[in-house]
This record gives sequence, C-alpha cells and structure tokens, in this order.
Amino acid sequence: MKFRFLLAVFFLEVFLSLANQSAAQSYGLGFDSYEVVQDKRTGLDLSPDNTFCFEKDFELCFDLSFLTDKKIYFGYILRMIENDRQNIDLVCDNSTDNPHFKLVIGDKFSSYSFDFPNDDLYKKWNRISLKFIRDKKSLQITYGKKTFSQPLTLSEKPRFKILFGANTYKDFKSTDVPPMKIRNIVISENNEPVYRFPLNQTDTDQVTEEIQKKNGLVSNPVWIKKLHYEWQLARSQTLPGYVRLGFDASKGTLYMLCSDSTIAYNLASNRSVSYKHAAGQQPVYVDDQLLFDQKNSKLYHIYTNEKQVSTFDLKTNSWDKQGPAPVVKTQFLLANKFYSPQDSSIYIMGGYGHLTYKNNVQRYHLPSGVWTEHYQKDSVFTPRYLAALGAGKNGAYMLGGYGSVTGQQILNPRNWYDLLFFDTKSATFTRRYELPAPKEDFVFCNSLIVCDQENSFYSLIFPKDKFNSDLQLIKGSLTKPDFQPVGSKIPYQFTDIHSFADLFFDYATNRFVAVALNHSENGQTKVSVYTLNAPPLQSIESAATRQTAGADNLWWILAAAVCLISGVYIYYRVSARGNKPAAAFEPQAATPATVPTEIENKVPAHVATADPATTQPLHSSVFLFGNLQLFDQDGQEITRQFSPLVKELFLVILLYTIRWEGISSEKLKELLWFDKTSESARNNRSVNIAKLKGILDKMKYCQVSKETGYWKINIDYEKIHVDYTHYLSLIRNKKSLSREKIVELAAITKRGNFLANVEYEWLDSFKSEISNEIIDSYLGFAATMKIAQDAEFLVELANYVFYFDPVNEEAMIIKCKALAHLGKHSLAKTTYENFAREYSRIYGEDFQMDMPEVLLS
Repeated sequence: MKFRFLLAVFFLEVFLSLANQSAAQSYGLGFDSYEVVQDKRTGLDLSPDNTFCFEKDFELCFDLSFLTDKKIYFGYILRMIENDRQNIDLVCDNSTDNPHFKLVIGDKFSSYSFDFPNDDLYKKWNRISLKFIRDKKSLQITYGKKTFSQPLTLSEKPRFKILFGANTYKDFKSTDVPPMKIRNIVISENNEPVYRFPLNQTDTDQVTEEIQKKNGLVSNPVWIKKLHYEWQLARSQTLPGYVRLGFDASKGTLYMLCSDSTIAYNLASNRSVSYKHAAGQQPVYVDDQLLFDQKNSKLYHIYTNEKQVSTFDLKTNSWDKQGPAPVVKTQFLLANKFYSPQDSSIYIMGGYGHLTYKNNVQRYHLPSGVWTEHYQKDSVFTPRYLAALGAGKNGAYMLGGYGSVTGQQILNPRNWYDLLFFDTKSATFTRRYELPAPKEDFVFCNSLIVCDQENSFYSLIFPKDKFNSDLQLIKGSLTKPDFQPVGSKIPYQFTDIHSFADLFFDYATNRFVAVALNHSENGQTKVSVYTLNAPPLQSIESAATRQTAGADNLWWILAAAVCLISGVYIYYRVSARGNKPAAAFEPQAATPATVPTEIENKVPAHVATADPATTQPLHSSVFLFGNLQLFDQDGQEITRQFSPLVKELFLVILLYTIRWEGISSEKLKELLWFDKTSESARNNRSVNIAKLKGILDKMKYCQVSKETGYWKINIDYEKIHVDYTHYLSLIRNKKSLSREKIVELAAITKRGNFLANVEYEWLDSFKSEISNEIIDSYLGFAATMKIAQDAEFLVELANYVFYFDPVNEEAMIIKCKALAHLGKHSLAKTTYENFAREYSRIYGEDFQMDMPEVLLS
C-alpha cells in the first residue's frame, strides 16, 4: 500500500512538473524600444483614469525578461509617482560596467544596484518585488532570491501612478524604454492581492485587471502570446536571378545567395550586409543548393549537376572558387540536402527534372572533395520532390513529397506521406510510418526541424494544386503517425519549380523562421522572411476572454492530477485482483483549433445564422467558391474521381451552360484540344465526355446532353444545390441588395475565391468578373450605411472585400473608421499597418495616406 501511495505521489510530481512547464508558455507584454521612433514605443499605465491609494503596507510584483540581441538596454522599467511629487524608478543602464539595474528616488540613485546572474535576464522570466513597509519607512527590493532595503518615507495617504516603459504623464514624461517583456503584475496590500494584471492578451490596448476589474491602458503593445501564433513578416525584398538560402541557426543569420552578391541577414537586429561578387564569379543556377555547416561554421554553394562545391570564407567574406559554367542539366530541382557530421559529408536526395522524379542519393565528402552517387533500388525511398528533410542522430529523416513509383511523371504520380530514416553508416532507408491520407493533399517545405530529445519534428505544408496558397506549420511525432497544425498560415504563391519554401530555427532568439521564394518571369526572385516565437500555439484566446493563465492552468492541473491519481489507484486495485485494467489512462491530445478571427470573436446574430457550414447542404451539391467540391445524394464527395482533363471539361461545360446555354464542339476544341487535329480532338472529347457522364450519374438530376447542338449540363436546381447559381440570383440587381441578401452572399463567398484551386486561362475572365461583382456589391451596400448605424457589420463587409482584394483602399478606410468608432483603436491601427505593408509588397511603393488622413477621409 505504501508503495502504491509513493508511486502515485511520484507520478503526480512528474505531472505537475510537466504542467508547470506547460503553464510557463510565453505570454506577456513586449515593449518596442529604440528600434522604433519615440511615439511608437510601448508604455503601460495601470490606472489611466485615476491613481492607486494604499493605507497599509503594499507590494508590487512582476515578471521581467529582456529581448535578445538589441544594441541598447537603457530606460525606465518601472516608474511609480507618489502624489504627483516623488518618483520611485527602477531603471536599466547598460552604458557602464557597473550593475545595470538601479533604483532612483527623486533625482538620486539608491546606494544599491544589482544584476541577474548569467543569461537569466534573456533566457527566463525573473520575479521582481517592491515592498513598501510604512512603519519601518523602507522599500524592500527582491529580485530572484536576493533582497535589499532602501530607506523611504511616504506621506500618510500616498496615491500612486504606476507606469511601465514610456509614458506621457505630466512632468514625468519619458521615451527611454529598454527592450523588455513583463507579465503577471500583482499589487498586494497587507499581504492580500488586490489587483492582478496577467498581461495574457493578444490584440487590445485595454489591459485586463482581474480582481476589481479596473483595467489599465497600453500604447503600442507587443503581445507576446500573439507572437507565438501569428507569423510576423520580418523582411521582404526582390533580388536578381535565382536565390538560394542557408541558415546559421546558432547566430540567427540567414544567407541569401543571388547572382551578384551574398547577403547575410541577422534576424535579431533586422540588419543585413551585402557582399558583392565580381561579374560572373558565383552564378546561381536553377538546381543549386546553399548549405550552412553548423559544426565547421562554413557556407557551401553546391552545384549539384556540375558536381562542384564552393566555400564562403566568413572572415574574408569571399568565395574560394569561381562558379562553373552550366553543363547539360540533369536537374535535381527542389531536392533535399543535409550535412552529416558523422562522415563529414553533404548529402543531396531526390529532386525533379525532365519530367522525371528522382530517388538519387548523392554524397559529397568534404575532406576529399569526392562525389559518389547511389541509385536506390529498394522500394522504400520512391522517387519524389517537394519532401522535407532534417538531420537527426546518425542520419536524417525524410517526410512525404510528391512523385511516382517509377519516377516517370506520366505514370500515376501521387502524394507521399511516409516518414523515412536514412542511416549514413549503411546508406539505407527504413520506413518509420505513414501518415493517414488527409482530406486535402499537401506537400512539404524543404526542411524538417528535428527534435530528437522530444521525438518530434516541425515542418511547413501546403497544397501543390493552388497558385494562391498558404504555408502551415505542423508539429509531428517521430514515432507515431500523427501531427497537429500550429501557428497561423503564411500566404504563399506556388508556381512549382519557380517557388521555394523553407523552414529554419533561430536558437539565438528562439524563433522559427520561414522563407518563401518566388521567381518571376522577369528573372527576379521575391524573398519573404517570416518569424514565429517558440513554442508555437495551436490557437490564441479571444481578447475578450477574461481568464488568467495562472488560474486556468491551476484548475487544469488539479483536475488532471485527480484523474492521474484515480488512474493509478484503479490500476493497482485491478492488478491486485490479477486482472489488467480495461484501459490505461492517457491524456488526450487537444484537437487542433481553428484560428479565432476578428469575425468569429464577435459575430452579429444576423451573420452567425448564415454560417455556410450549417446552411449549405453537403449532399447533391456543387461548390464552385473556394475549392471545387461535388457531393452525391448520399453526401459522399466525388471530386477526386475527376482526372485533370475531365475536371476542366466539366467546368467549361457547366459555366458555359449557366452563362450562355451551352458550348459548341468547335469552342471546346479551341479551349481544350487546340493542339490536336479535328479527328483526334473528336476522339478525346468522346472518351472524356463518357468519363464525365459516368461520374455525374452518381449525383442524379445532373446529366450531360447535346440536344440543342450545344454541349450542356442539365441540372435540376430544386434537387441539386449549386452555389454559383445562388450567387447569380443574389447579385442580379445590386441596387436591391438587402442586408439579408448580403449575409447570404457572405455565406457563399466565405468559402474562398471562385474556383480558388483551379487555374485555366479561359477561366480568368470568369474569376475577374466575379471578383469585381462581389467587391462592388459589398462596397455598394456599405455606401448606403452610416458607421454609427452598425459599425460591426461594416467591419464584416470590409473583411469580405479583403477576401478578394487585400489592398482595396475603400474597404480599409471603412474598416479603420468602423473599428475606431467601436473604440478598437489598436485594431484599427493594425488594420492600417497590414494594409500599408501589403500595398508596398504588391506595388513596390509606400501607401501615401497616413492613419489620421484615413480616419478623416
């Protein structure tokens, strides 16, 4: 019995330890410092409309941490102002070698200053307490496990303003702010908490106080929790020719190699240095690779096809050899690479070229400069590209990709979802597992971030059948076939071999780094760099949620502890009877949560009833908005039964039927078989029409016919729902659009752009016309409303417009004005800044109106 009790206690302590680590996930308020202009720096006022009054001993506690790799750590951490006369300041000054934290009373330094040990200030949260003891006339400062006292006399009824960072209060104004993070502010009186500010919010300038509901106010907030969910665009630039990427994970430096220079971009400082090449010295070809060797601190330019490697000297900032002239390309496009410290070799795996997927394993031995190549003849590593690869212990893991068993593009290509391990000693692959086939296929970015100690990995996924796509970060297991999406999505334009996405981890700042490349027809490459703080979150709570992280975690820990102890007790009770328990206790993984958008946080009742997930039928349906989907009368999706050609045939006949009562055989040949003879086009049409009929027969009330001499798809719209026809009925007369019809229209268009996953040249005119009609409908209706009439609905309308035109100036102005009217000034500012950033990205020039002009327009 004693053993069982001790075992239960042991498991409980282990669990509580893990729970405490989970509870310590990052949240808090970050402060913009000298990297921005003065009026953009962060300040926190805990009592914007009044002051704090204390009659007994009181204490102020908070957690503090500093942002890493900043040049200047100087300014006010805390400023307490007594009765508008005496200031009590905690400041940081790294301009001298003395201890950097100092206490200031009035205009004099305290005799005591202090520092935190080692790198604690940058790597962990540190608790600081200021305790005012009235009868002893002293102020007691506690930092970590150390304490000192400062003589201090307060008035009989002291009233305090409590300010962090920058402030504009009366004669105590200051813009000097160190680059810091704070959280868990607690004010206690007579050892009882009276105010608590957890600072666990995400998107507001109102700071929630939990005990007395007396909220604070923050200017220019940087919410830490948001940085663990939403990717931040750190840099966007266009470079000449092809661009290749290498990353120094220990220093957080991204190397970008282009035709005329090598660029070293440090993420922490947001600064880059460019090292120019002599003309033709280091050409960059379409199938080159760039790799940073962490062990030897070297950067390698790998000419895979030419079998040459150039080395970049980090001391002289120059390449050791001239790049080769290109030979006839075998082309290992979008291949994977990794450095193996076990045998000091670079490995290149897979790739694509000349309509062929590759399963070659190429090895370059750095000490000898010798290339060797292995053709995998086993069935484990099938030919593929668009896979993710990451180095692990004694080898590397490869996940998924796209390819075929034979390697030939024409023979049944497919998505792969297997996790393979390549052992560098035996040069063999083993299959660890295969992920279940997803509802929507996806491929991977080039790299896998492998965490051997946790048996986990991170990578980015995206669909390869869309141009306007998204990158989604996932966290998976190295031992079990499952994964979870984490973080928000990153916009990504995929144009096959002219696009490239990669994922790195910056250990210097504990952030994920995602880089997207897009090579355009004009020979330039656009580089977009995004960052996400670790650990990444599956979702973030609404700003309206008023719960403390500490309280929530405590209740979850207590509940889980009870379950754990109960499970241990039941197990041993059953074991004592010689039986095995029916099921072992396993905490279930959280279901991946959907990103809580602004629309979902506070949805008006008239919009909530029009959720397409509940109003649109999933049987006998054809959805053309968003991804193309067809459901038969039993609710089974039949979209995957279309081959690419049959799908295009179906769409062209359907759209021509709805708009112009059908399409002629001659027009079909012009659109689909323009490169074939009349007889060959006729044979192709007959074969594919027969296939199309076979698929549509499963829907009933939907047939292909040519009764009038034109090819048509006859649909009984009372039995089959087609969202496009519903859309046409709504916008037939834009001037008569009512609020109810706008809500119906939103339910259709919230699925996405018209045929978002389909790109045909003949379809462009349809898409353009529909987008313009939708935007005109929303903006036309918005013009009939006054902001005071329903500001929330106007925000919705602006969001609907942004689905189709992210840089629509009119929609941005409407949204900013409506948010400002609702008092959501921080959201209005964020909307403006996101718009201006996207405007600059698309048009290559700054948006001319500033925020005040927008609100006054």
